[in-house]
Amino acid sequence: MTKYIPNPIDTKDIILPNELQELVEEMARNVHDVWAQSRINQGWTYGKERNDNLKLHPCLVPYEQLSEDEKEYDRNTSLETLKLILKLGFKITK
Repeated sequence: MTKYIPNPIDTKDIILPNELQELVEEMARNVHDVWAQSRINQGWTYGKERNDNLKLHPCLVPYEQLSEDEKEYDRNTSLETLKLILKLGFKITK
């Protein structure tokens, strides 16, 4: 097996317009909810500490209750997704 080397598209040159900045937080909330729903559907429940054998996870809480580090992970996913869309030449309109 060859070693996997991630090669994401470079989006450093993309600056989100101000009107899309507010979308990042809404997307981050939704990213978390999609992840949480998937875990719950797999039988996971909330636990103070993560335990893969018992399917317990401390992040199975509403987005607002996540630590700032966890929120930042979801925000980064959202931000990079929006930047990729723009980098690929698509337009985002409301």
